[in-house]
Amino acid sequence: MDGETRRRFLLGVGASALLVGCAKTVGGAASPPASGEGEEDEDDVSPPEDLMREHGALNRILLIYEESGRRLDGGDAPPIEVVAGAAGIIRKFIEQYHEKLEEDFLFPRFEKANVLVDLVATLRRQHLAGRVLTEAILRLATAEALQRETERKELVATLAKFVRMYRPHEAREDTVLFPAFRHIVSPKELDALGERFEDEEHRLFGKAGFDGIVDQVGELEKRLGTYDLDAFTPTGP
Repeated sequence: MDGETRRRFLLGVGASALLVGCAKTVGGAASPPASGEGEEDEDDVSPPEDLMREHGALNRILLIYEESGRRLDGGDAPPIEVVAGAAGIIRKFIEQYHEKLEEDFLFPRFEKANVLVDLVATLRRQHLAGRVLTEAILRLATAEALQRETERKELVATLAKFVRMYRPHEAREDTVLFPAFRHIVSPKELDALGERFEDEEHRLFGKAGFDGIVDQVGELEKRLGTYDLDAFTPTGP
């Protein structure tokens, strides 16, 4: 190959490479990668992250419980159907779904690996105690029960017990149990559990899933008057 022929060959290769590069870019943006290359669902979260997100919904219900208890203790009467509705979400979403996932899929793996077994035992006991408290709240959260001073005081005390237990309960799971879970299961098993959790969520709560539960909590907050986040901002020193 003489010099002129070689020069033309290299120019041709360069032009071909430029055309390929342009084909991959449309309007200044890179075209989507080939199927299976670099694709990742932004909504995908691991099981520990999913459970932590659900704790956010639980925390909002704890705020409903706190505010309702405060009003009841001060002689005021919050919309009692809000308390009953919050307890209903606790039963259906937290106890029968969220905690059941922990009891069926997380706790046994920690026990089998002999990791954090004392913590797991305490968390199991608190799940049982929480269900007893929820049963009492549902029984007491009626307009008729509020007319009786004894039951009104019992409701205030029961709401306080629930909040007092679940604040440290969820905090210990978020900061100790859930981070440790990644160390006792393989990435493949973690992915499989994530898919199973998602399937169960939509089976029980429909297409809206977790987002639908958050909407329900928001409606309760609006009826109680605690939905506006800025209302919690201090106005003075």
